[in-house]
Amino acid sequence: MRTLYGERDQARGLARTFAWFTEECGELSRALFRGTPAQRREEFADVLAWLASLADQAGIDLAEAAARYADGCPRCGGTPCACDDRP
Repeated sequence: MRTLYGERDQARGLARTFAWFTEECGELSRALFRGTPAQRREEFADVLAWLASLADQAGIDLAEAAARYADGCPRCGGTPCACDDRP
C-alpha cells in the first residue's frame, strides 16, 4: 500500500485516512447484509487496503500485528478460544 498510495495517504493524514476506513467499513456492512458475493469481496478488499494504509501511517507492521493470533487466542492460548465470555 505504501508503494501504491503512501505519498497520497501521508498527505491526507491519519485522521482523514481513518475516516475513509470507517466509511469503507460501512460499505462492507451494507454488502454483507444486502450485497452480492462480488460486492462483499470488493468491500473486504477496500477495508483491507485502508487498514493497511492506516497501519503504515501509524508505523505498525500488519504481519507482526497478525502474529498475535498465530498460536491461538492471545488471552487463553486456546484454539478454539476457551475464554469465559463474561467481561
